[in-house]
Amino acid sequence: MITSSRLVLSASAALAAALLVVGCTASPGEQPPTSTPAPDGTGSTTAPDDIGDDMEAAWLDDGRMFAIVSWGSSTCIPVVDEVIAEGQKVTVTFAEPPADQVCTADFAPRASIGAVPEGVDPTQDVEFVVTLDDVTDDVELDGNPALTGIPGQPTEYAPSAGWFDDEGIVLLTWGSSGCPPIVEGIEQQDAGATVTFKTEDRVCTMDMAPRATLIGLESEVDDDDEFTLTLVGDNLDATVNVLRG
Repeated sequence: MITSSRLVLSASAALAAALLVVGCTASPGEQPPTSTPAPDGTGSTTAPDDIGDDMEAAWLDDGRMFAIVSWGSSTCIPVVDEVIAEGQKVTVTFAEPPADQVCTADFAPRASIGAVPEGVDPTQDVEFVVTLDDVTDDVELDGNPALTGIPGQPTEYAPSAGWFDDEGIVLLTWGSSGCPPIVEGIEQQDAGATVTFKTEDRVCTMDMAPRATLIGLESEVDDDDEFTLTLVGDNLDATVNVLRG
């Protein structure tokens, strides 16, 4: 059976905020996601040897969402448009960039967020077939028996995080798409890391969107070890267990 999930670019940010106030929930991915590249000077998220052709994936939102990490301009984040599943095989399509989009000439990791289609089992292995520009890559994401979220069900709007390599984490937070989190510093410990965010006055849009922040660590973490992020500052204070995949 083929199922699909499309990211709807909502034109009514105020409506989304109102729904949250009255306690209604929405499915993951109903707002355009934002992404922040790995912060300069912190961590060691470096380019792969086959730079440009290598993509990675991570579980988010307890298995209801995923992230695809690609390489390119840090100011032009690919936006997931449509996700189609046939069994445990998931095809990811990105939206066409605006014709007048101007991108910086840097080369950085970017995280693009999508909703896992209904019927996919995140406790079992998933194959993502991702096409970005003229590059197509098969990305394998291991199933995680600890994932209890059901794809297609409403999100709880809680922060979550997932590994995309041994030194790289995708952090998902929810809030204004116009004010993505700004990492001020990362302090790694044996079983976790403290991520401090800048707290500053900004003019923010009144929507509630998923925001992806890439966290680069200074050293690799063993696959069998539990790892926890402690978020501090910018009203993001929380403790988040990093999901394996």
